[in-house]
Amino acid sequence: MSKTYQNILKKTEFTPNKDWLQIKTIDMHTGGEPLRVIVEGFPELKGNSVLDYRRYCKDNYDYLRTALLFEPRGHADMYGCILLPPNDEDGDFGILFLHNEGYSTMCGHAIIAISTLAAEMNWIETKEGDNILKIDAPCGRITSFVNIKKGKVSGVRFHCVPSFVVGLNRTVKVEGLGMVNYDLAYGGAFYAYVDMNKNNFNFNLTSDSYRTIISKGMDIKHAVMKQDKEILHPFENDLSFLYGTIFIGDPLHKGIDSRNVCVFAEGEVDRSPTGSGVSGRMAIHKARKEINFGETMSIESITDSVFIGSVISEEDYGPFTAVIPQVAGTAHITGMQTFVIDPSDPMKNGFLLR
Repeated sequence: MSKTYQNILKKTEFTPNKDWLQIKTIDMHTGGEPLRVIVEGFPELKGNSVLDYRRYCKDNYDYLRTALLFEPRGHADMYGCILLPPNDEDGDFGILFLHNEGYSTMCGHAIIAISTLAAEMNWIETKEGDNILKIDAPCGRITSFVNIKKGKVSGVRFHCVPSFVVGLNRTVKVEGLGMVNYDLAYGGAFYAYVDMNKNNFNFNLTSDSYRTIISKGMDIKHAVMKQDKEILHPFENDLSFLYGTIFIGDPLHKGIDSRNVCVFAEGEVDRSPTGSGVSGRMAIHKARKEINFGETMSIESITDSVFIGSVISEEDYGPFTAVIPQVAGTAHITGMQTFVIDPSDPMKNGFLLR
């Protein structure tokens, strides 16, 4: 055996220079959608609320978002989060969501994943059955329920913030598609919901149409943003923007009610059925009297992963009649990372090729 190979077997730890930033993460996925959980090394964020931390991070450390999510450490569809103090003593922790365009207001797949991780890491004391977490997201407080069976996490469900319909059966002219029928709703983020059965498109909601889904989804998003002046949150200006387009289609598998494919941020495709998107859909279906309290709807994604949606309650929310949706799913840990940032690396802040 050569001396070099012996050294390879013995010397498996790299020691970075002292001026290199080190950031530790735990990587996960929910229904195929990634989540890079930053657990150590990110600079301290200043503020008194999650929205304050969000603004501070955007103004001061956005280069670390791109460094951790973009190539060469990530990819165009990578997703991440930063854990923070809660907004008040009643909460467990706060969370910031990171993606290729910036910072989202709500992310259901991340809530399912981080709730799973909280149990797996013993951040909370768990018992058999449901374990409650109060998580402060930019859109408000999310209550999640981590279910433990025989000492292991069997799944997570969460109650989203009040979710409401802005308008049903709206139309917008989109170049290359003509007049597109859509619903506008909020489930912690605003989406344009486009039913494939109400529109004559020449693509389907499978991975075969991946590139087309991105381009058409972004075309619809930009057209709606230009036309629709009602993308306004009733209480918080920071939440008043269109996050993405959700295509709704018939399921491809027996026992499933529907299919969701979400194009969000700067052309990311959600591998999961989209927790905030399912939340908004619960508001739409309740408004159309297509779902009632105690009923569930199973929704699959482009990877065939499934979330279960339902409506817990109804309440007034500003000028809207809102629902409190429940979304259920499962998440898994995929690895642990220690990323280093070499100050002399010309690509230290990341880049994207698509």
